[in-house]
Amino acid sequence: MSASRISLSETAPLLGQQQSFQSLPTRFPSSVVGMDSGTDAVIPRQSVFLGVDVGTGSARAGIFDESGKLLGSSSSPIQIWKDGNFIEQSSTDIWHAVCAAVKSACSKANISGEEVKGLGFAATCSLVAVDADGSPVTVSWSGDSRRNVIVWMDHRAVEQAERINSFNSTVLQYCGGSLSPEMQPPKLLWVKENLPDTWSMVFRWMDLSDWLSYRATGDDTRSLCTTVCKWTYLGHAHMSQYNEKDSRDMEACGWDDDFWEEIGLADLVDGHHAKIGRSVAFPGHPLGSGLTPIAAKELGLVAGIPVGTSLIDAHAGGVGVMESVQDSDSKEIDKEMILNRMALVCGTSTCHMAVSRDKLFIPGVWGPFWSAMVPEYWLTEGGQSATGALLDHIIQNHVASPHLANRAASQNISVFDILNKLLEDLVVDLKSPFLAALTEDTHVLPDFHGNRSPISDPKSKGVIYGLTLDTSEQELAILYLATVQAIAYGTRHIVEHCNSHGHKINTLLACGGLAKNSLFIQEHADIIGCPIILPRENESVLLGAAILGAVASRKYSTLQEAMKSLNAAGQVIYPCTEPKVKVYHDAKYRIFGELYKQQLSHRSIMAEALS
Repeated sequence: MSASRISLSETAPLLGQQQSFQSLPTRFPSSVVGMDSGTDAVIPRQSVFLGVDVGTGSARAGIFDESGKLLGSSSSPIQIWKDGNFIEQSSTDIWHAVCAAVKSACSKANISGEEVKGLGFAATCSLVAVDADGSPVTVSWSGDSRRNVIVWMDHRAVEQAERINSFNSTVLQYCGGSLSPEMQPPKLLWVKENLPDTWSMVFRWMDLSDWLSYRATGDDTRSLCTTVCKWTYLGHAHMSQYNEKDSRDMEACGWDDDFWEEIGLADLVDGHHAKIGRSVAFPGHPLGSGLTPIAAKELGLVAGIPVGTSLIDAHAGGVGVMESVQDSDSKEIDKEMILNRMALVCGTSTCHMAVSRDKLFIPGVWGPFWSAMVPEYWLTEGGQSATGALLDHIIQNHVASPHLANRAASQNISVFDILNKLLEDLVVDLKSPFLAALTEDTHVLPDFHGNRSPISDPKSKGVIYGLTLDTSEQELAILYLATVQAIAYGTRHIVEHCNSHGHKINTLLACGGLAKNSLFIQEHADIIGCPIILPRENESVLLGAAILGAVASRKYSTLQEAMKSLNAAGQVIYPCTEPKVKVYHDAKYRIFGELYKQQLSHRSIMAEALS
């Protein structure tokens, strides 16, 4: 992927409302000032907060006012190197992109750096390697020192993950029973076994969002979010410390030294875990003395601005959306409503975030993670490794794709717009009883990058059933629809699995690039049978990051208070009430499950043949 490439899933606009879309009342007009649309920016009269999100393909920045309204945002592309399962980036390039995005966002919001009162970072759970001077150390076979980031979706460490899981360490019960190759211990073990020079040079191994906070403040404190979710840190070691006095400079006492020694990484225990984190903090905890003079100059901000302890990007999306409620209900919010919700953060991949008061052990689903997203709640985290990336792959590798892309460019709309219109026309042309029924002969298993949840099988492969010699745009539209449905069936599988193990999820909240595609959201509502709330502001991950800065600035005393003040609902999408639609999706969902069972059978047959 080149640095300039932007995925379709990141650019698709929200389409026109369908009949089952219903607007929720909001306290603010729907227009957004200071955006790329060319509207006149308004100088804010109150404090503003800055959120930065580093995704797979770009760094983004957003400015929010005290009501959680987006005043301006901007993005800057980041470079990526991809060679099969090896996917790498440069922390230097990422920081330059962050600086560009922040300056542009401030300009578009028509605010000065002095008006920013708090800053928070969110990022993918990629792994960063730096030396004692903070300079990049290569993690690449190429030896290129720029390539010091192993991207979250890198799968080089599948064998290491399998080996680690074979030890059955007690920490694994807090990761759904097994580690994914997308987590940090397998990647660290791969580096030690394959790049010994790198291993000896690295002074700090950091999650990308923690590195961003460190780069901005010089404070090496790690986030409970990153360490608990991706490093096997046991956050519940701090259950008695959630108050301002006790949470200040918490010693990292949640590492399981026996685990690191057992898997062959005992050297990471040295120096009180200096290379992977000696201190930890709750999300939004103020770091160091705020923004350093050097970082402030690079970002175009003011030194000393409070910087909140970071979040993984999906978790920031959860913080930015989980308390989105109707304005009419805002005065008497059921405090337990959050327990019945699951946030879908839909981008290159999709993460499924739900919280509970009690710890729920769910096979194949990550967690329970204490205080990894919302302090004092246990987090359950499901996920699909390729969703937006899968739709891009399906569309861009079809023979009809170049023509569709040219049409979309000439009309200044997205390829998704064209495909969705083609599907509407096909319903009429083929006399289909309803749009979803166009895929009756086409079935997809979306595990093109393995299955993260709830099967937890990184070796699972994608399946397309029902291919013909047809290469028309209409055939691509049907394949696209079948893929959207397959992603939704995967989410249904995760929701049902979580509910069968103690959750009571009955409402979904969706954000991210794919949430702007009405067909994607409507199919999810129909297939899962739950209403889906969209936030008032599309940029929920940026809002979640900005909330960290608001908490660090002492504008709010807790993360939950900030969420309730700054989250707001936009639209709600209800499932179709036609019984025949439910019967149809139930049938396809059964086939969805059978495709994986058939794959296991075929895998066994071939393994026997090669034994």
